Amino acid sequence: MYIHHSLEEKKEIIRLHELGASMCDLMKRYHVRDHYLYILFGRYEKYGMDGLEKFKERRITDTLKQSVIEEYEKDCLPLWRICVEYDVSFASVCRWVQQYKHGGYVELLRHGSRGRPRKEMGRLRKKEPQTELEKLQARVHWLEAENALLKKAKALMEEEESRLRGSGHMPSRH
Repeated sequence: MYIHHSLEEKKEIIRLHELGASMCDLMKRYHVRDHYLYILFGRYEKYGMDGLEKFKERRITDTLKQSVIEEYEKDCLPLWRICVEYDVSFASVCRWVQQYKHGGYVELLRHGSRGRPRKEMGRLRKKEPQTELEKLQARVHWLEAENALLKKAKALMEEEESRLRGSGHMPSRH
């Protein structure tokens, strides 16, 4: 489970680190992994206290992904350093590297939607008929559907009446 740390906790981690606390102590005390601490320290170095707050919303483009992968491949930088340099989350960089290793740039740049496919709920939106012919065709279609519904209702009523006659009960007529 991922634990979100408050700004005060992040400041305390930085303070303890500057006082000489070891990475292992900080990892145990705050239940975080080393990459989290490296990213936190890197963002603190880059932005100061402002870097400890949430990531800025950033538009992820194909060129950004390619740049991250090229830097990872060419310079063999650790992922946390790339996260700090490009201001992207660790999870995103890990996913991009995994996609690249699995299928190259084709897999990395494939734009598939994540999650379940959307279901078409409810009725489809009907566009308004434009010509007189389309209006008449729509009206005929509506009347045919209405006629089919009335026939079905009449058949159900007749079936109910015959069932009641068979049991000796007569339905009242209005």
